[in-house]
Amino acid sequence: MSSGNGFFTDVTLCIGCKACEVACKQWNELPADGYAFSGNSYDNTGRLSATSWRHVAFVEQMDRAQPASSRWMMMSDVCKHCTNAGCLEACPTGAIVRNEFDDVYVQPDVCNGCGYCVPSCPFGVVAVQPDAGVAQKCTLCYDRQKDGIEPACAKACPTDSITFGPLDELRTKAAARVERLRAAGHEVQLYGVDGRETRDVGPLNAFFLIPDRPEVFNLPPKPVLPSRFQPAAYASGLLGAFALAAVGLAVFRRAEPRG
Repeated sequence: MSSGNGFFTDVTLCIGCKACEVACKQWNELPADGYAFSGNSYDNTGRLSATSWRHVAFVEQMDRAQPASSRWMMMSDVCKHCTNAGCLEACPTGAIVRNEFDDVYVQPDVCNGCGYCVPSCPFGVVAVQPDAGVAQKCTLCYDRQKDGIEPACAKACPTDSITFGPLDELRTKAAARVERLRAAGHEVQLYGVDGRETRDVGPLNAFFLIPDRPEVFNLPPKPVLPSRFQPAAYASGLLGAFALAAVGLAVFRRAEPRG
Protein backbone atom coordinates (compact mmCIF):
# COMPACT_ATOMS: atom_id res chain seq x y z
CA MET A 1 0.00 0.00 0.00
CA SER A 2 0.98 3.60 -0.57
CA SER A 3 2.51 5.43 2.38
CA GLY A 4 2.08 8.97 1.02
CA ASN A 5 -0.54 11.57 1.88
CA GLY A 6 -4.19 11.41 0.99
CA PHE A 7 -7.83 12.06 1.88
CA PHE A 8 -10.27 10.14 4.05
CA THR A 9 -13.84 11.27 3.37
CA ASP A 10 -16.46 10.18 5.91
CA VAL A 11 -19.82 10.50 4.17
CA THR A 12 -21.73 10.12 7.44
CA LEU A 13 -20.32 13.47 8.62
CA CYS A 14 -20.95 15.51 5.46
CA ILE A 15 -23.66 18.18 5.82
CA GLY A 16 -23.60 19.31 2.18
CA CYS A 17 -22.42 22.84 2.93
CA LYS A 18 -20.11 22.80 -0.11
CA ALA A 19 -17.43 24.72 1.78
CA CYS A 20 -14.90 22.31 0.27
CA GLU A 21 -16.04 23.18 -3.26
CA VAL A 22 -15.76 26.89 -2.59
CA ALA A 23 -12.37 26.60 -0.88
CA CYS A 24 -11.02 24.47 -3.75
CA LYS A 25 -12.20 26.96 -6.36
CA GLN A 26 -10.90 29.93 -4.41
CA TRP A 27 -7.44 28.51 -3.76
CA ASN A 28 -6.95 27.12 -7.27
CA GLU A 29 -8.56 30.14 -8.96
CA LEU A 30 -11.11 27.99 -10.80
CA PRO A 31 -14.00 29.74 -12.58
CA ALA A 32 -17.59 29.43 -11.39
CA ASP A 33 -19.88 26.85 -13.00
CA GLY A 34 -22.95 29.08 -13.00
CA TYR A 35 -26.02 28.95 -10.82
CA ALA A 36 -28.45 26.90 -12.92
CA PHE A 37 -30.18 24.05 -11.12
CA SER A 38 -30.97 20.76 -12.81
CA GLY A 39 -34.43 20.47 -11.27
CA ASN A 40 -33.54 17.03 -9.96
CA SER A 41 -31.52 18.11 -6.95
CA TYR A 42 -30.24 21.09 -4.98
CA ASP A 43 -26.82 20.26 -6.41
CA ASN A 44 -25.99 22.82 -9.10
CA THR A 45 -22.47 21.52 -9.82
CA GLY A 46 -23.60 18.13 -11.08
CA ARG A 47 -20.26 16.36 -11.31
CA LEU A 48 -16.49 16.68 -11.18
CA SER A 49 -15.07 18.62 -14.09
CA ALA A 50 -12.09 20.63 -15.28
CA THR A 51 -13.40 23.56 -13.22
CA SER A 52 -14.84 21.63 -10.26
CA TRP A 53 -12.17 19.51 -8.58
CA ARG A 54 -14.38 18.87 -5.55
CA HIS A 55 -18.06 18.05 -5.96
CA VAL A 56 -20.58 17.53 -3.16
CA ALA A 57 -23.21 15.11 -4.43
CA PHE A 58 -26.69 15.17 -2.87
CA VAL A 59 -28.16 11.66 -2.68
CA GLU A 60 -31.86 11.64 -1.83
CA GLN A 61 -33.45 8.32 -0.87
CA MET A 62 -37.16 8.98 -0.42
CA ASP A 63 -39.60 6.30 0.72
CA ARG A 64 -43.19 7.51 0.22
CA ALA A 65 -44.62 4.47 2.01
CA GLN A 66 -42.40 5.00 5.06
CA PRO A 67 -41.28 8.64 5.14
CA ALA A 68 -39.43 8.12 8.42
CA SER A 69 -37.00 5.76 6.66
CA SER A 70 -36.14 8.35 4.01
CA ARG A 71 -32.69 9.90 4.14
CA TRP A 72 -30.66 12.57 2.44
CA MET A 73 -26.94 11.87 2.14
CA MET A 74 -24.13 14.09 0.91
CA MET A 75 -20.71 13.05 -0.32
CA SER A 76 -17.79 15.24 -1.28
CA ASP A 77 -16.25 13.55 -4.30
CA VAL A 78 -12.72 14.12 -5.56
CA CYS A 79 -9.93 12.56 -7.63
CA LYS A 80 -9.01 9.21 -6.08
CA HIS A 81 -5.25 9.50 -6.78
CA CYS A 82 -5.24 5.77 -7.61
CA THR A 83 -2.27 3.51 -6.91
CA ASN A 84 -2.60 2.27 -10.51
CA ALA A 85 -3.83 5.41 -12.23
CA GLY A 86 -5.43 4.94 -15.64
CA CYS A 87 -4.84 8.59 -16.57
CA LEU A 88 -1.12 8.32 -15.84
CA GLU A 89 -0.94 5.06 -17.78
CA ALA A 90 -2.58 6.59 -20.85
CA CYS A 91 -0.70 9.92 -20.96
CA PRO A 92 1.59 9.97 -24.05
CA THR A 93 3.63 13.01 -23.06
CA GLY A 94 4.52 12.19 -19.45
CA ALA A 95 2.46 15.17 -18.26
CA ILE A 96 0.79 13.06 -15.57
CA VAL A 97 3.20 11.94 -12.89
CA ARG A 98 3.26 10.69 -9.32
CA ASN A 99 4.82 13.40 -7.19
CA GLU A 100 6.88 13.15 -4.02
CA PHE A 101 3.71 12.92 -1.90
CA ASP A 102 2.55 9.91 -3.97
CA ASP A 103 -0.30 11.93 -5.48
CA VAL A 104 -1.26 11.79 -9.16
CA TYR A 105 -0.41 15.21 -10.58
CA VAL A 106 -1.00 16.78 -14.02
CA GLN A 107 1.84 19.05 -15.19
CA PRO A 108 0.01 21.72 -17.20
CA ASP A 109 3.14 22.88 -19.00
CA VAL A 110 3.72 19.37 -20.39
CA CYS A 111 0.12 18.45 -21.21
CA ASN A 112 -0.80 18.72 -24.90
CA GLY A 113 -4.55 18.42 -24.33
CA CYS A 114 -4.91 15.14 -26.26
CA GLY A 115 -7.56 13.92 -23.82
CA TYR A 116 -6.41 10.28 -23.70
CA CYS A 117 -6.54 10.48 -19.91
CA VAL A 118 -10.26 11.32 -19.89
CA PRO A 119 -11.70 7.92 -20.95
CA SER A 120 -8.89 6.12 -19.13
CA CYS A 121 -10.16 7.22 -15.71
CA PRO A 122 -12.79 4.74 -14.47
CA PHE A 123 -14.11 7.36 -12.04
CA GLY A 124 -14.80 10.09 -14.61
CA VAL A 125 -12.53 12.54 -12.83
CA VAL A 126 -10.23 14.02 -15.47
CA ALA A 127 -11.46 16.57 -17.99
CA VAL A 128 -9.82 18.87 -20.54
CA GLN A 129 -10.39 22.57 -19.93
CA PRO A 130 -11.43 23.99 -23.34
CA ASP A 131 -9.95 27.46 -22.84
CA ALA A 132 -6.61 26.33 -21.41
CA GLY A 133 -6.50 23.23 -23.62
CA VAL A 134 -5.02 21.05 -20.86
CA ALA A 135 -6.30 18.26 -18.63
CA GLN A 136 -7.23 19.37 -15.13
CA LYS A 137 -8.20 17.70 -11.86
CA CYS A 138 -7.50 17.79 -8.13
CA THR A 139 -3.80 18.27 -7.38
CA LEU A 140 -4.32 17.42 -3.70
CA CYS A 141 -3.16 21.02 -3.23
CA TYR A 142 0.40 20.15 -4.21
CA ASP A 143 1.53 23.74 -3.67
CA ARG A 144 0.10 23.79 -0.13
CA GLN A 145 1.63 20.41 0.72
CA LYS A 146 5.07 21.68 -0.29
CA ASP A 147 4.65 24.41 2.33
CA GLY A 148 3.40 21.95 4.96
CA ILE A 149 -0.22 23.17 4.77
CA GLU A 150 -3.22 20.85 4.47
CA PRO A 151 -5.35 21.07 1.29
CA ALA A 152 -7.92 23.84 1.12
CA CYS A 153 -10.95 21.53 1.08
CA ALA A 154 -9.92 19.69 4.25
CA LYS A 155 -9.07 22.98 5.95
CA ALA A 156 -12.52 24.38 5.15
CA CYS A 157 -14.60 21.32 6.12
CA PRO A 158 -16.51 22.27 9.30
CA THR A 159 -17.40 18.71 10.33
CA ASP A 160 -14.09 16.98 9.52
CA SER A 161 -15.89 14.87 6.95
CA ILE A 162 -12.73 15.41 4.87
CA THR A 163 -9.48 14.66 6.66
CA PHE A 164 -5.99 14.84 5.22
CA GLY A 165 -2.75 13.21 6.33
CA PRO A 166 -0.44 10.21 5.99
CA LEU A 167 -2.40 7.33 4.50
CA ASP A 168 -1.39 4.82 7.16
CA GLU A 169 -2.81 7.09 9.86
CA LEU A 170 -5.98 7.75 7.86
CA ARG A 171 -6.60 4.04 7.33
CA THR A 172 -6.25 3.38 11.05
CA LYS A 173 -8.64 6.23 11.81
CA ALA A 174 -11.14 4.96 9.21
CA ALA A 175 -11.10 1.40 10.58
CA ALA A 176 -11.79 2.69 14.09
CA ARG A 177 -14.63 4.87 12.81
CA VAL A 178 -16.24 1.91 11.02
CA GLU A 179 -15.99 -0.19 14.17
CA ARG A 180 -17.73 2.49 16.25
CA LEU A 181 -20.51 3.02 13.73
CA ARG A 182 -21.19 -0.70 13.32
CA ALA A 183 -21.26 -1.12 17.10
CA ALA A 184 -23.95 1.57 17.15
CA GLY A 185 -26.01 -0.39 14.61
CA HIS A 186 -25.11 1.50 11.42
CA GLU A 187 -24.37 -0.30 8.15
CA VAL A 188 -21.24 1.27 6.70
CA GLN A 189 -18.25 0.20 4.64
CA LEU A 190 -14.93 1.55 3.44
CA TYR A 191 -14.39 2.03 -0.28
CA GLY A 192 -10.91 1.97 -1.77
CA VAL A 193 -8.88 1.20 1.34
CA ASP A 194 -7.47 -2.27 0.76
CA GLY A 195 -8.08 -2.54 -2.98
CA ARG A 196 -10.49 -5.49 -2.81
CA GLU A 197 -13.29 -3.73 -4.70
CA THR A 198 -10.82 -1.54 -6.58
CA ARG A 199 -8.46 -4.31 -7.61
CA ASP A 200 -7.51 -2.87 -11.02
CA VAL A 201 -6.71 0.60 -9.71
CA GLY A 202 -5.37 -0.62 -6.37
CA PRO A 203 -5.89 1.10 -3.00
CA LEU A 204 -7.02 4.70 -3.38
CA ASN A 205 -5.14 7.65 -1.93
CA ALA A 206 -8.53 9.31 -1.51
CA PHE A 207 -10.90 6.77 0.01
CA PHE A 208 -14.39 6.90 1.49
CA LEU A 209 -16.55 5.66 4.34
CA ILE A 210 -20.02 5.16 2.84
CA PRO A 211 -23.37 4.16 4.38
CA ASP A 212 -24.69 2.40 1.26
CA ARG A 213 -23.57 0.60 -1.89
CA PRO A 214 -20.78 2.33 -3.89
CA GLU A 215 -22.94 2.93 -6.96
CA VAL A 216 -25.36 5.01 -4.86
CA PHE A 217 -22.56 7.57 -4.63
CA ASN A 218 -21.48 7.21 -8.28
CA LEU A 219 -18.54 5.03 -7.28
CA PRO A 220 -18.05 2.03 -9.59
CA PRO A 221 -18.33 -1.27 -7.65
CA LYS A 222 -15.39 -2.69 -9.60
CA PRO A 223 -13.53 0.04 -11.52
CA VAL A 224 -11.68 -1.33 -14.54
CA LEU A 225 -8.71 0.17 -16.38
CA PRO A 226 -9.03 0.26 -20.19
CA SER A 227 -5.55 -1.27 -20.49
CA ARG A 228 -6.94 -4.48 -19.07
CA PHE A 229 -8.62 -5.07 -22.43
CA GLN A 230 -5.50 -4.40 -24.51
CA PRO A 231 -4.30 -8.05 -24.78
CA ALA A 232 -7.71 -9.15 -26.06
CA ALA A 233 -7.82 -6.19 -28.46
CA TYR A 234 -4.35 -6.98 -29.82
CA ALA A 235 -5.28 -10.65 -30.23
CA SER A 236 -8.49 -9.85 -32.08
CA GLY A 237 -6.62 -7.35 -34.26
CA LEU A 238 -4.03 -9.97 -35.21
CA LEU A 239 -6.73 -12.53 -35.96
CA GLY A 240 -8.51 -9.98 -38.14
CA ALA A 241 -5.27 -9.21 -39.99
CA PHE A 242 -4.60 -12.92 -40.60
CA ALA A 243 -8.18 -13.39 -41.84
CA LEU A 244 -7.85 -10.48 -44.27
CA ALA A 245 -4.50 -11.81 -45.47
CA ALA A 246 -6.03 -15.24 -46.05
CA VAL A 247 -8.93 -13.76 -48.01
CA GLY A 248 -6.56 -11.61 -50.06
CA LEU A 249 -4.35 -14.59 -50.85
CA ALA A 250 -7.36 -16.66 -51.92
CA VAL A 251 -8.60 -13.86 -54.20
CA PHE A 252 -5.12 -13.44 -55.69
CA ARG A 253 -4.83 -17.14 -56.46
CA ARG A 254 -8.23 -17.20 -58.12
CA ALA A 255 -7.24 -14.24 -60.24
CA GLU A 256 -3.98 -15.86 -61.45
CA PRO A 257 -4.05 -16.65 -65.20
CA ARG A 258 -4.17 -20.37 -65.91
CA GLY A 259 -1.63 -21.76 -68.37
